[in-house]
Amino acid sequence: MQSTWQEPFLYQSVERQIMEMIEGGTLEKGDRLPSLRAMRVRTGLSLSTVNQAYMELESKGVIESRPRSGFFVRRSFRRLEAPLPRPANPTPRAVNRSQLIQTVLEAVGNPSLAPLGVICPTEELLPTKALTRILNRVMREHPTRAMSYETIPGNEELRRQISFRCTDPEAAIKPDDLIITAGAMEGLSICLRALTRPGDNVLIQTPTYYCFLQLLENLGLRAVEVPSGPETGVDPADVASALEKYEVKACIMCPNFNNPDGSLTPTRAKREILRLLEQRDVPLVEDDVYTDLHFTGPRPCSYKALDNKGMVMLCCSFSKSVCPGWRVGWLAPGRFHDRALEVKATTNVCTASPNQMAMAEFLAAGLYERQLKRLRSAVEKQMRLMRGLLGQCFPAGTRVTEPRGGAVLWVDLPGQADAVELFYRAKEHGIGVVPGPIFTMQEGFDNCLRLSCGGVWSESLEQALRTLGSLASELAGTDA
Repeated sequence: MQSTWQEPFLYQSVERQIMEMIEGGTLEKGDRLPSLRAMRVRTGLSLSTVNQAYMELESKGVIESRPRSGFFVRRSFRRLEAPLPRPANPTPRAVNRSQLIQTVLEAVGNPSLAPLGVICPTEELLPTKALTRILNRVMREHPTRAMSYETIPGNEELRRQISFRCTDPEAAIKPDDLIITAGAMEGLSICLRALTRPGDNVLIQTPTYYCFLQLLENLGLRAVEVPSGPETGVDPADVASALEKYEVKACIMCPNFNNPDGSLTPTRAKREILRLLEQRDVPLVEDDVYTDLHFTGPRPCSYKALDNKGMVMLCCSFSKSVCPGWRVGWLAPGRFHDRALEVKATTNVCTASPNQMAMAEFLAAGLYERQLKRLRSAVEKQMRLMRGLLGQCFPAGTRVTEPRGGAVLWVDLPGQADAVELFYRAKEHGIGVVPGPIFTMQEGFDNCLRLSCGGVWSESLEQALRTLGSLASELAGTDA
């Protein structure tokens, strides 16, 4: 449990090297790995660090130790390929997924189910003590202010802290550019209500977050879907084709670690997509919730950072990183700021004052950066463990993404496996998962599944995955 909260470990670099050798075919099933001492010389790391990496790989079922012989790639180890990109028909469609979405929402929010469906950190990974201490101090020292209405744009100090700590530096977002919202979903709702009218077409990637589809349905909007590849996100050519065929009033994109496929759209593609939208004066609503959960390298750039004309409305929140229940998010609406303020005022006047005040103090104390480091390490470790187990216990032919950030795995099951049927069977076994069909208005994801990696690894979670693998194998008609 304690290791979950530590900085990224040196042994992880050794793990990556071994996995690259296996994935690239340098090491085949049954092959002997370099000895611990040989790997120590090769990496320049200590013998104990190399040994820990081998122990981790053994615990994931990738390698096995043989007495007096060393470590070998397990013969039962199966490399997991990434899901293949799927085409999408951009024809505008009325959205009608609410009933299935509501059923899934009720299930993933059920605390009695194994948390493989809900995307938010489990309580062990949340800074509960620090947040409680800060909130109590706010209520004790500023009771009148905490019980009063905040301004419509939101707490000034919170907006200043977000501008300084939580946005892409290249976007140059100032405190006065921001509106505090009750989570990112309220921000998305404000954007669409500010930009569209019932019957309008909205360009959206597929698969996409099912709550976006539910929002489109509630607002009477039509979805124009373009495909999102699990590795490189949205192709500008698909956007160009859709814009050529249909009149689009707005566009929703999640370019950095898209929910559910974890895709990361390259910066070059972002520039081209933004150029295409600007040519037709189509505003882009950007979901930036998962960008801070990148595992390695610098923070991926946002569409907002590339926007010189104020056409991007960026939505983000602390729900996936700090405190889901507080519902504190923010919106940078660009040139649509005044209209967004009007919509916010008629929605709920302002976001809760105590939560804003406490979050401002949390950020000012430097606790957000510390929380992100802990959370990234924990989620990346969870994701690696889950992928290793999926390779052992899911049916042969299963494909799984390997995201560079975010908190989800996108699973493509083989054969005729029905993800909705798997959802219901898993629920009967006390497991919460999310079936692929609710992430799109089209056919083609009937055998896909989204798994959350926001929990802490445990025996019960491992058993839930093994049970899920058995159920998936039954539906696919194949063995693991």
